[in-house]
Amino acid sequence: MKSIQEEITPVESDDLYVVLDHINAKFDYPIHCHEEYEINLILHSDGTHIIGTRQEAFYGMDLIVITPFVPHVWKAREEGNRVITVQFSGKMLEFPMIRLKQFRKIESFLKNIVPAAKYHLSESDPLVQETLALANAKGFDATLAFLHLLNSMAEREFSVLGDSDSGIRASRSRRIAKVMDWSRTHLGETIRLSEVASLVDMSESAFSHFFKKHTNLSYISYLNGLRISRACRELESSAMSVSEICWNCGFNNKSNFNRKFLQAKGMTPTAYRKYISEILI
Repeated sequence: MKSIQEEITPVESDDLYVVLDHINAKFDYPIHCHEEYEINLILHSDGTHIIGTRQEAFYGMDLIVITPFVPHVWKAREEGNRVITVQFSGKMLEFPMIRLKQFRKIESFLKNIVPAAKYHLSESDPLVQETLALANAKGFDATLAFLHLLNSMAEREFSVLGDSDSGIRASRSRRIAKVMDWSRTHLGETIRLSEVASLVDMSESAFSHFFKKHTNLSYISYLNGLRISRACRELESSAMSVSEICWNCGFNNKSNFNRKFLQAKGMTPTAYRKYISEILI
């Protein structure tokens, strides 16, 4: 199987972040991933992006935040565009500073946007202008501008892209974040609703209502989405058989896995593996 190219970014160990500002970007880089977070702002262009396993069109502008090791690529009109790319450490959640209460919005934001967040804005929106301003910021003011941008992104409404959290809006709930983190950790195991509800000291019915209110999804739909998303990654990058991936992702039988995958992706796991290999280098 063809592989996703892993990019070596210009972010050094002593960098908080780097900014790349491209006029008339060529969009000729193949689908790739890297260990850093990435903010991508594309202006004055129409095209498509692939983020993880999801392909979408965009018109005029695109503002996306991508989490570490998520495959991505843009294909768009080359003339007249401007692309601002901000890359920062994929280990930012491990920074002691992020655990301080002043950074809780940023911490929650980075934890809950896997695989990526998309903003639906106009070019004149203050968040777009903040991103543009960061390209020209210098010295310590640039550090403050970067942190302010992350905080602003955490406070604004966004869509989470990809199968795992499709349609989920930014949630300020620590209990939702706790459930999401636990679910990702135990994805390959048998997960019972009663067990998840007990994590946040709720009954099953109260938890089901609470989760649906905050995410617009039932917990089971959310969990199945996570499992399908992991299955996609393993189909893309591993040599495991479909049966092995089925069990590894927490599905209790292959028929159920095939049915859920077909509902989510419009094709079988085997067909998806063939499809994704054709768009990778």
